[in-house]
Amino acid sequence: MHLENQKIVVTGAAGLVGSQLTADLVEENDVRAVDDLSKGAREAVPDKAQFVQADMLDPVAVDSVITETTDIVFHFAAHTDVRVDDPEAERRVFEENTKMTYNVVERMREVGCDHLAFTSSSTVYGEAPRPTPEGYGPLEPISIYGASKLSDEGVVSTFANSYGIQSWVFRFANIVGPRQRGNVIPDFIQKLQDDPEMLTILGNGKQEKSYLHVADCVEAIQYVVEHGQEDYNLYNLGSRTTTSVIGIADIVADVMDLDPAYEFTGGDRGWTGDVPKMRLDTDKLVDLGYDVPEESDAAVRRATEELYEELRS
Repeated sequence: MHLENQKIVVTGAAGLVGSQLTADLVEENDVRAVDDLSKGAREAVPDKAQFVQADMLDPVAVDSVITETTDIVFHFAAHTDVRVDDPEAERRVFEENTKMTYNVVERMREVGCDHLAFTSSSTVYGEAPRPTPEGYGPLEPISIYGASKLSDEGVVSTFANSYGIQSWVFRFANIVGPRQRGNVIPDFIQKLQDDPEMLTILGNGKQEKSYLHVADCVEAIQYVVEHGQEDYNLYNLGSRTTTSVIGIADIVADVMDLDPAYEFTGGDRGWTGDVPKMRLDTDKLVDLGYDVPEESDAAVRRATEELYEELRS
């Protein structure tokens, strides 16, 4: 699909990835940016986009933003908290993520909108061998968030194969960038601003994952949507290398020109449902012709510099 002169709906448009994608798409398309602002900020959405504050859990709201003229939906709205360890909160994450996705694709079926891009997660793999290809299975997520994303993928696959909604599904590595909160990088920055001498690290610091800057993420999303020709297109998005939590701490300390001591808490895993080591196989993306970023460390450093500047201002 060619992303020019299209009528586009982006849900979760005030979030990290959604706002960056909206900024890219709005230059050559008519973009309706939708968010309930439960986490994202209105100022993150470009002024050139038509902003609608709406909750994708509400079918009436979904009906109002996805119409007969919509060409493609980028469905990024989701509860993204992986660190849930409370039964009621876990029920909410699972039920609401799945309901939002169902509401979106059902409305698309009703109005004849037959193009969907959906953000999934590496958490659907659970503790899989590395690097993990898209065809790995069985999928055994170990967090409710991962389970919700796997359920969402099932819904999207059903509508792609049964109702002709061409779909692009992206299993993300850890996406980092400006305006981000609730991630290890802003957490470390805030802790070191409070105490420059000591940094408390959750887990043993040896957790090691792939990090991708949000600018590279949205570039890859657009490339796959324009070049992936299958009815159901599934792609990992990540960098070729990984960074440990200790490595992130070292980068953050270096950017802040500090030399703190580290203390560790929470055992080896850090929190219930955390996958300590993750690296995605991106060969399928390379085969499509996309130049996958090499260095996870570079993404972490770039995001740290951006976030540190924001938190100081």
